[in-house]
Amino acid sequence: MTHSLVCPETVSRVSSVLNRNTRQFGKKHLFDQDEETCWNSDQGLSQWVILEFPQRIRVSQLQIQFQGGFSSRRGHLEGSRGGEALSKIVDFYPEDNNSLQISCWSLWGGGGWWSVSLKAVPW
Repeated sequence: MTHSLVCPETVSRVSSVLNRNTRQFGKKHLFDQDEETCWNSDQGLSQWVILEFPQRIRVSQLQIQFQGGFSSRRGHLEGSRGGEALSKIVDFYPEDNNSLQISCWSLWGGGGWWSVSLKAVPW
């Protein structure tokens, strides 16, 4: 059984917010469980989300949901162990629709214990 690793102590950062309107499009909407809201980045090729967890975590799935027509076509997940720099863990290719997309970590050849942060970025 899986559960979200995001908790109140998880620190999140994003590359940008559409028109700097954090009230309507800010990062707080990433995990609010409301289908009517979302984080919306500003324009540009390189948009990202960083999550810093309060403890080491084991990642088994990546779940992403985009608004149809506003999806990244390619991306990769980065992670860090301890104080190391972020390094690429896996590439992913989301579909351009608004359904929940789940990538299983076991399909990527394993897992691992990660600390500090995970970063999903387009490339």
